[in-house]
Amino acid sequence: MLTEIIREAWVALKRNYTRTLLTMLGIVWGIATVTLLIAYGSSFRNILVSGFDAFGKSVVICWPQQTSEQPGGQRAGKKVVFEKADIDLVKATSPLVKYVCLETVHRPGVAYQDRMVGTAAVRGVCPEYGEMRNERPSEGRWLDSGDELERRRVCFLGGRVREQLFSGRPAVGETVAIGGVRFTVVGVMARKIQLSNYFSSDDESVWIPYSAAGDLWNTRYAEVMVFAPIAPQFEKKAMAQVRAAVATRQQFSPTDEKSILMFGRDEFRPIIDGITIGLEVLLTFVGTLTLGIGGVGVMNIMLVSVEERIREIGLRRALGAKRIHIKLQFLAETLLIMLLGGVIGVLVSYVVAASVGTLPLMGPLFEDDSGKGDIHLHISSFTLILSTLVLLFVGIVSGLVPAFRASKLDPVEALRYE
Repeated sequence: MLTEIIREAWVALKRNYTRTLLTMLGIVWGIATVTLLIAYGSSFRNILVSGFDAFGKSVVICWPQQTSEQPGGQRAGKKVVFEKADIDLVKATSPLVKYVCLETVHRPGVAYQDRMVGTAAVRGVCPEYGEMRNERPSEGRWLDSGDELERRRVCFLGGRVREQLFSGRPAVGETVAIGGVRFTVVGVMARKIQLSNYFSSDDESVWIPYSAAGDLWNTRYAEVMVFAPIAPQFEKKAMAQVRAAVATRQQFSPTDEKSILMFGRDEFRPIIDGITIGLEVLLTFVGTLTLGIGGVGVMNIMLVSVEERIREIGLRRALGAKRIHIKLQFLAETLLIMLLGGVIGVLVSYVVAASVGTLPLMGPLFEDDSGKGDIHLHISSFTLILSTLVLLFVGIVSGLVPAFRASKLDPVEALRYE
């Protein structure tokens, strides 16, 4: 029965193929718009999320402040400092902390031959810092435990510092002067698109072992403490454990949140998700409205078709066709127009996506020409599934009105219709 209904729908559409093709144009435009807007929104979200994740997938930055509570007779306003003993205590008493290390920073100037970068942030860190902050080498390696233990004078260069010092030449194995002291480059990083940073962007930074930083400046007190919880969902509890460990050693209240300012990346994840998901929903809604306009056109044409075929409907009913058969007939014609237009629209969207290629977004801002920060109109299987669902929804809504109108016609009156 279904096959017969589809065959009859195809025959009915071929009677007025010009009108059918013109009606399908609205559907082609609508489904292409929906598909491309969903692809754009998906790519936009991926770029923002990756730029946010570039800071570190689960990392907390701690700045020492002053105490605001007075536990056990201690005065408020005591200055909090970060020392190696604090790190040791955190490691011993904080089971929810996976990695923790101190970070110290200065700008002593970095030079290679006759080139110098005086604004680069030179950051003394531990080996685990690279994993916490997603510092991925494009050449060479990151700092390791041997560098820290043996106080090696080695460094890892950010993407922009590498370009300023070496242009396009290989940097790994070369020697640079940091504050007048010679350091060997063991690794470099490609340009990094990140939406948050502190002290300086990673592109404009140089990393050296914390122990080696002591050869350049006083590193007894660190500027910040960096740690990562064992899992993102334990971030809040890990913060409390770190604060309690430092409070125990420095004798202030573990509930004094003003004593240490903590920036947890996962605190801001809902904001990023809200922005990006909201944009995707908005673009899908706009595309659906565009497709809906095409659906209204299909509905109008099908209502005209009902008027033209009133005697045919009356004859079918007189020969024994039920109302459900009439409904299915007109609904099938509507969906056939929608599906044919949808297939053509998807093909058009592929052609447009291939023609457009990439659209600039974050690349120009970060002076990156690799394309990883630009919009790619990639039409994924998820995009096609979502577009198809929207198409079917609009098609069913567009077909129900003429289908119900046709099925409610009185057979006797329909046969008398001139």
